[in-house]
Amino acid sequence: MVDGHGRSGSAVRSRAALRRPAWVSAMLIAAAAAFAAIGPRASAAGLATAVVVSAPGDGAESYDGVVEAVRQTVVSAQVPGTIVAIRVKAGDRVKAGQVLVRIDARAAEQDAAASEAQVRAARAALEVARRQVARQRELFRRNYISQAAMDRAEAQFRATRAQVDAQLAQAGAARTQSGFYVVKAPYAGVVSAVPVTVGDMAMPGRPLLTIYDPAMLRVTAAVPQSAAAAVVPGGSIAVDLPGLSDSATHLAADRVEVLPAADPGTHTVDVRADLPRRRAGVVPGTFARLWLPAPAGAATRIFVPASAVVVRAEMTGLYVLDAKGDPLLRQVRLGRRDGDRVEVLAGVSPGERIALDPQAAARVR
Repeated sequence: MVDGHGRSGSAVRSRAALRRPAWVSAMLIAAAAAFAAIGPRASAAGLATAVVVSAPGDGAESYDGVVEAVRQTVVSAQVPGTIVAIRVKAGDRVKAGQVLVRIDARAAEQDAAASEAQVRAARAALEVARRQVARQRELFRRNYISQAAMDRAEAQFRATRAQVDAQLAQAGAARTQSGFYVVKAPYAGVVSAVPVTVGDMAMPGRPLLTIYDPAMLRVTAAVPQSAAAAVVPGGSIAVDLPGLSDSATHLAADRVEVLPAADPGTHTVDVRADLPRRRAGVVPGTFARLWLPAPAGAATRIFVPASAVVVRAEMTGLYVLDAKGDPLLRQVRLGRRDGDRVEVLAGVSPGERIALDPQAAARVR
């Protein structure tokens, strides 16, 4: 083929390739190599599959829960003032009585100093009254004054002594009030949140920070009333912590507690299981799973080969064959693992067919 200028088509294509940017050519070569590596798509005919069947359970059912701190405190201010210093940050370990936050206490310190001065003045007046009543008693003994004058001197002395007691109490209150401007840790623990910064205005009841005791944690799960009835209070149950390492994933709770109230909306009961003390890596808010005794007449469980599970980012799924025999990726919810199989809590039903090789199933058109 010859163009209007008498040049052949192959020559035109060659010159066009020379004018093509280098990065475009590199992309075309990479795409061609990737297509050659993938090769032709597989067919569903030779795909290894298996039928999902239910199996008798081991007498336990799992319920999602969350790790909570048995002792967690939101430390708030008791007095108003400007925050002048924050001595800790989130994640710090603190000791009991350690200073956490300081609030501007100059006005409170002046009030305390004024109260101390009033106490000294009252004590001086009490000393004068004591000497005065001593002289009046001597005069009364010599019959120089009447009984009425003596009674007035005694009453004046008692009134002065009461004023000293009142000033002492007021000074103690002022000292206590000034102590509120220094916020200390109520117990040894870990600081989990500090929602304020230097310069903020502290107000009574406003949270300054949150602290919890890492040695006392528990798992709380909302379970149906029928499942809660099978729990023995004070007993021991299994707990799964999937977010931890394999060595700490499965453990036995120290104590189980069933709260004596049900949620009127969901008709569930909160079950609490205390974790072993000082379990490393566990923090409040961690996902957990409680394994409770299955109630009578509980349904059987579904297990699939662990090798058939597909994990893509935050999605966990299985390739399930549709009515035409084509594998389609379906999201599932998994339970605990038992050897080379894993329990499926939701997503597939008995009788459905799944692909055993996820990579092969992904290549099926």
